[in-house]
Amino acid sequence: MDENRTAEQAHSFGRAAGEYERARPEYPDAAVDWLLPVGAHTVLDLGAGTGKFTRSLVARGLDVIAVEPDDVMRDTLAAALPAVRVLGGTGELIPLPDASVDAVTVAQAWHWMDAPTAAAEIARVLRPGGTLGLVWNIRDETVAWVRRLSDVMGSSDAERFIQGAIVIPAPFGPTEAFEVNWRNDIDVDSLVSLVASRSYIITAPDADRVAMLAGVRELAATDPALAGRDRFAMPYRTHAFRATLPGDRDTTR
Repeated sequence: MDENRTAEQAHSFGRAAGEYERARPEYPDAAVDWLLPVGAHTVLDLGAGTGKFTRSLVARGLDVIAVEPDDVMRDTLAAALPAVRVLGGTGELIPLPDASVDAVTVAQAWHWMDAPTAAAEIARVLRPGGTLGLVWNIRDETVAWVRRLSDVMGSSDAERFIQGAIVIPAPFGPTEAFEVNWRNDIDVDSLVSLVASRSYIITAPDADRVAMLAGVRELAATDPALAGRDRFAMPYRTHAFRATLPGDRDTTR
């Protein structure tokens, strides 16, 4: 994919913020808890979108700051989570002072960032001993109907990215990995909205997008695992990665 096309997709999500908020899943507790260091108080959710991961941080009683570049996504997040401090910014330019947070989380967004530049900027805002955590929800294509769905809708940048080795760059320490399988209960309309929220579908020509979404409805109506069912479980495999900034973290704060 050329750089212009990548940039277009990276900045496309506001055009489908409603679909994103309705259909994108949140994150399993096991992955959220694994990503957060013990004693963390202030956490930055970077590339926060409409707040799917941010909600999990708020639910844990943390002081949460959300940074999101897209105006529409950011407004959606702010309306849903009024207690969260919501700022415009990117992984490469974070509007926070040095050493101001205990952890940074990046959910479903690291593949859009320039990793070396973002790692250096995240290290700047982290306190010594702080943690950077990355997480992606990826459809589990070992399930036959999900594999057929992927044949209809294609694959995303995230799905291709996660197939490689994820290494958080310097100045962070070694990258640790964690996976958890889980299921999210959805209906056909949610499935269509989920597909419609993908960047490469948002930016597709109108005719291609309409045909692809029609293909998803046809799959739901005819596939033996889905046909005639009001609701069904979408299986996910959540991939999480974390690395720690060198230094001793103050857990008494």
